[in-house]
Amino acid sequence: MIPMEILYCCFFFFMFIFSVSSASDPFSDALLGLKSEFTVPVDVLSDWVIPQEQNPSAKIHACSWTGVQCDQNSTKVIGLDISLKNLSGVLSGVQFNRFVDLTDLNMSHNSFSGELPIGIFNLTSLKTLDISRNNFSGGFPIGISGLRNLVVLDAFSNSFSGPLPPDVCKIGSVEVLNFAGSYFSGPIPGAYGSCKSLDFLHLAGNSLTGYLPIEFGQLKTVTHMEIGYNSYQGNIPWQFGNMSELQYLDIAGANLSGPIPKDLGKLTKLNTLFLFKNHLSGSIPMEIGKILTLSSLDLSDNMLSGPIPDSFSELKSLKLLSLMYNDMNGSVPEGIAKLPELESLLIWDNFFSGTLPQELGKHSNLVSVDVSSNGFTDSIPPDICSQGAFTKLMLFSNYFTGTLSSISNCSSLIRIRLEDNLFSGDISLDFEVLSNVSYIDLSGNKFTGGIPSGISLASNLEFFSVSNNPELGGTIPEKTWSLPALKNFSASSCNISGSFPGFQFCNSLSSIELNQNHLSGIMPDSLSFCENLETLNLAGNNFSGKIPAKLGTSIKLKSLNLSYNDLSGPIPAFQSMEINSFLGNPNLCGAPLSTQCPNGNGISTGMESGSRNHKIAWVLILCAIVVVLSASLFGLIYYRKQNVNRHWNLDSFDGFPDLTASDVLKSFDSIEAMETQYSSNSICKAVLLTGMTVIVRKIEWGTKSSNLLMDFVNRIGNARHKNVIRLLGFCYNKNLGYFLYEYLPNGNLDEKIGIKRDWGSKYRLIVNIAKGLCFLHHDCRPAISHGNLKASNVVFDENMEPRLAEFAYKTISAIESGEYNGVMDQDLKDDIFNFGELVLEILTNGKRKNGGVSVHRTPKDVILKEIYNENEVGASSSSKSIQEEIKVVLEVVLGCTTSKVSDRPSMEDVLKILSRDSGSKTWGRCRYLGQRRLVESVISPHANPVRNGPVLPHLLGKLLLDHE
Repeated sequence: MIPMEILYCCFFFFMFIFSVSSASDPFSDALLGLKSEFTVPVDVLSDWVIPQEQNPSAKIHACSWTGVQCDQNSTKVIGLDISLKNLSGVLSGVQFNRFVDLTDLNMSHNSFSGELPIGIFNLTSLKTLDISRNNFSGGFPIGISGLRNLVVLDAFSNSFSGPLPPDVCKIGSVEVLNFAGSYFSGPIPGAYGSCKSLDFLHLAGNSLTGYLPIEFGQLKTVTHMEIGYNSYQGNIPWQFGNMSELQYLDIAGANLSGPIPKDLGKLTKLNTLFLFKNHLSGSIPMEIGKILTLSSLDLSDNMLSGPIPDSFSELKSLKLLSLMYNDMNGSVPEGIAKLPELESLLIWDNFFSGTLPQELGKHSNLVSVDVSSNGFTDSIPPDICSQGAFTKLMLFSNYFTGTLSSISNCSSLIRIRLEDNLFSGDISLDFEVLSNVSYIDLSGNKFTGGIPSGISLASNLEFFSVSNNPELGGTIPEKTWSLPALKNFSASSCNISGSFPGFQFCNSLSSIELNQNHLSGIMPDSLSFCENLETLNLAGNNFSGKIPAKLGTSIKLKSLNLSYNDLSGPIPAFQSMEINSFLGNPNLCGAPLSTQCPNGNGISTGMESGSRNHKIAWVLILCAIVVVLSASLFGLIYYRKQNVNRHWNLDSFDGFPDLTASDVLKSFDSIEAMETQYSSNSICKAVLLTGMTVIVRKIEWGTKSSNLLMDFVNRIGNARHKNVIRLLGFCYNKNLGYFLYEYLPNGNLDEKIGIKRDWGSKYRLIVNIAKGLCFLHHDCRPAISHGNLKASNVVFDENMEPRLAEFAYKTISAIESGEYNGVMDQDLKDDIFNFGELVLEILTNGKRKNGGVSVHRTPKDVILKEIYNENEVGASSSSKSIQEEIKVVLEVVLGCTTSKVSDRPSMEDVLKILSRDSGSKTWGRCRYLGQRRLVESVISPHANPVRNGPVLPHLLGKLLLDHE
């Protein structure tokens, strides 16, 4: 018989084993195994532990854990939500086999990586699977159709690649399908048109290609579809008009071409249609005006032409109408102004004309109007601000006239841009009422009456420009600099007089431009209070006195122009200011000028501090000096008459042979002939004693400008670029100078403009000319303007590579005449305009010479057809890439020759566009060249966020097209 003590021990041992095994359960163990694969932050999922007490029932421990949902009896796990826990790691998926009853799995907003575990597809009871906003990568696993009860599949914003899963629509119950924001490639499977219950489809922001599937016309239940921000080919299938329940359609940024199908007018439930940033062409179908439910319509940044359909006057629900950046024309229908819900009218950069509807703003809570860069005339509609919600008025680069009376008391306005129009009269803005305004640009008009004194009441004003209003007059209001938010103040060329107000609080100021006015007096020492000042331009005024010494200690001041005033004394020790900043102030001294400052112990000091006898002595000494100098002067004049043009110097540069000035002069047929037969700026050819042939250009100059001219000549001589002709030497005396350039034997572009070239050669020619001009503008410090860019001034070297010749003579002439104010931005912009004209001449084989103005009056399709014909580019698929490159170059031409000078791009921008790969992506980027700021934002301001919020950064592409 077994002893009783042993029986008791066995009993308690088995009870202990039973209690330990009962303390856990397979579901909790599986979840702990899943957690072991996570990288978990501290205090996250901290309650996922097995308790020490016994668990005599069949209930699951994990039912009380964070994110775990069980049935009413706590015997099944039916939901798991571990979203927003900052979890990461690579999942094996083996633990998912345990959760056969799971209906909802949410792993979103974490950082899981690696491939999606295929074990998830064993969860056959799943209705919702949300793996969005993670970093799952690789191909999407085959087998998703095994989730036969799935309703919602959200894989948004991961790093999946390869094709979209073709079998997902075998799940008859699926209603939400979101594969947006990854790197899926290839075409959209036609099988996606067979999703019988689909309500929401989002495939945007991938790398999808191919044609849009016509099978989408079978989707009779979809209400929301976003498939843009990919790179398809072809057009929008007319079958999309059969998606009868569609309410939201976004195919923006998708490389689509062809016309907008009129069948979209059958989408009678549609409230949002976004087709912007494609290559759609033709006119807008009038059938779009039959979609009476339409609230947001954005067709911007395409190639659409023709007028706004009159049928748009029937869109009584329309809030947003955006047609900007197309080739549309005609006038705005009067009915647009009567739309009761209209908030935003954005039609800038087209060819619209006529007047704006005079009732605009009278019938709706109008918020924003942008009709810039068109051909509108007449005045601002009188009721544009009548509803009190109006914040943005953008009318720049048109032909508007009249006064500002209709907006003078518009208290809601934040942004006003009216530059480059024909407005006149006083600037009648009540700044006490316009308390919210932050941006005002009235430049390039005909305003009079001065800057309103009430500007100091505009407490939120950051940017203010009235430049290029030559009849404005008046003074700078005394309290202007007290504006707390003011950053940029520009009033150049406004005929403003008076003194420069002092500064008290100017911490926000970064730019002041008051050049070319009649300001006088001294520059206030309080300028140094403006610690964040980056640009200060006071050139071409009448300022006197010293430059404030503390201004030189400014760390942030990058651009300074005080030239052509009456300033005196030493120049403060600025960190990096060029000589151009101080020219035209004869009484200034010190670096970077060559004039040395006196040490303070000179004659004047002695005269003031000495006795009367000393003063008399000094006077006698001065008289003696005057006599000696006069005699010397007469002697010099006589000597000069006898020896005119006989004392020559030579400055030689890299590549010039070891010759003297005398050697160079001997190379001329006759120095007397050179000096008399050839007029100033004439050109001839000469052979040097070494046998080298050079081009000689003669100039006349005086001693007054000699130092400045020599500095400039040295800069030209040291400028070296393969697309710029080389200056080899400069031979000169007191009156004449000869520029010696390398001789290039192959003629100039004007002689060869009609020669047929293949497109590749022509494109390289354009790029190389751009490189040369970009070098002069951006690599030379300070910049050098060409001043006369045309076909005859582009010469060819021995390899038929183009070189820019005859550059900088406009600057040299200005130096000779004493009118040099430094290279102005206007000079560079003129070069850019001439470059645009030259490129157009090249594109048309010389037929559009000097066509910078007329090209904007000709429909773009007409110009393109002309260029295609001149370059023998057909309509075949093999010619498509050439057509796209031609479109790129034409956009460059249009940007460079735009009438608004400030909208012209820099040569650096031009070269970036021309140097990129050809094709539609390059073209899309280039369409904003120099005219618009392109901001790639996470999501468009008018796009509907995707269920759970904005996309991740790699789904960039929705455009914020706001003007600055």
